[in-house]
Amino acid sequence: MSNGLAFATVTQALALLIANNLRPEIDIAVTVDTHRPPAEPPTEPTINIFLYQVTPNASMRATDLPTRASDGTLLKRPAAAMDLHYLISAYGEESELVGQRLIGAVVRILHEIPMLPKDVIEEAARRSYLAGSDLAESVQRVRFTPTQMDVDETSKLWGMLYQTPYVLSVCYQGSLVLIEGREQPVPAKPVERHTVRAVPFGAPGAPEPPASPGPHEPSAESAPVEAEAEAKTAPETEPPAPAKPTKKRAAAAKTAAAKTAAAPTRPRKTTARRRGGRSGDPES
Repeated sequence: MSNGLAFATVTQALALLIANNLRPEIDIAVTVDTHRPPAEPPTEPTINIFLYQVTPNASMRATDLPTRASDGTLLKRPAAAMDLHYLISAYGEESELVGQRLIGAVVRILHEIPMLPKDVIEEAARRSYLAGSDLAESVQRVRFTPTQMDVDETSKLWGMLYQTPYVLSVCYQGSLVLIEGREQPVPAKPVERHTVRAVPFGAPGAPEPPASPGPHEPSAESAPVEAEAEAKTAPETEPPAPAKPTKKRAAAAKTAAAKTAAAPTRPRKTTARRRGGRSGDPES
């Protein structure tokens, strides 16, 4: 979390970060300023850092919870999550391609060191006009990422700078910067009376202990289990119903009975047997 000096502190720290890391590619004296691009391009090697837009951070803008209670007391400091958009341009002798060399060094520095170091922020906060800045104590670090802009967007950006000629430049976004409020939250009220107590059974005002079951009486926990076990082991009292004959079996039994009734009965042939003789011998 930071106070209202965070934007200016980030801009000054970015200028120091670039100025301290131009070597070894750039071996000439370079001026790094934080003004808007000048209408008259300077002849000396110059890097211009211009904060042209401040926007709410898309991922953190909806994470700020309600900060006040129903009676209006402050519970939490509100914090605004913001992104900073920079236009970095370079000036110098065109015959020696000084502007292109400076832009190349800027890209290398911000790609190698994308986050503002704490010591650079502390050095920037030593300026008299930044006294009281607490950006160095913030847990959230500012990270710089390049912004891709086409020809139309670049033309609109430079068109806002009235009577300022276009020079080679790059755009970077610094995120995220949290601006915190100054009002102190109201501390919570102390506990005046304890309403929780522990007393043994039998003490005045204590609840009655639960009744224990007798020696032959099942407890309340075991009654459902025993009832379920008895239901599983109890024999069936009603015999199963006989299966009803199907239509095919009834028809087959009816046909067999009809055939039996229609078949003729044959007389049984008997032979006389003589006493003491063999069966089938004629009587003498």
